[in-house]
Amino acid sequence: MPLTFANIMTVVRILSVPFFISSVVYYNPAEDYIRYITLAIFAFAVFTDLIDGYFARAYHEDTKIGAILDPLADKFLLMSAFICLFVAKDIAAPNAIPLWILLIVISRDAILLIGGGAIYLVCGSIDIVPTKVGKMTAFFQMISILAVLLRLPIFPALWFIVGFLSLASGIDYLMRGAKVFNDHDR
Repeated sequence: MPLTFANIMTVVRILSVPFFISSVVYYNPAEDYIRYITLAIFAFAVFTDLIDGYFARAYHEDTKIGAILDPLADKFLLMSAFICLFVAKDIAAPNAIPLWILLIVISRDAILLIGGGAIYLVCGSIDIVPTKVGKMTAFFQMISILAVLLRLPIFPALWFIVGFLSLASGIDYLMRGAKVFNDHDR
């Protein structure tokens, strides 16, 4: 694995996930400072995502392993955040994550992970190319988690945007995956 700075940032993001989960688990309203620690960990992880993307593009540090690890890191971080903040209602109050959002986000990411694994098994490799709608989805999912942790008022419109983009990007990636399978069969 080429140890580029972009890849290091991706690994750091993956390693931040257990710390994020731990901070959510240990949160209690009497020790609200833990919410700020959770927020800092999540914001740091989001920052590493921005940094690794910048370095990969600006300094031509894009590698095969980075192309696989980067979206996995995003999935681990966001799936963990949505699950933990849905379950731990105290830390998310007053912005409880709606069950339908949790189900859409988790289902989409699980299908993408399984589909990516299937493509790799069948084709022997996988070329992960993020789409604009996929990037917008990640952006709005990250914004919604930050808003929950900051306890900013979240309007239903934000949840609808997150849900719509998650569904749209999931369908887009499914169609792209189906095309890969069809092209492989030819």
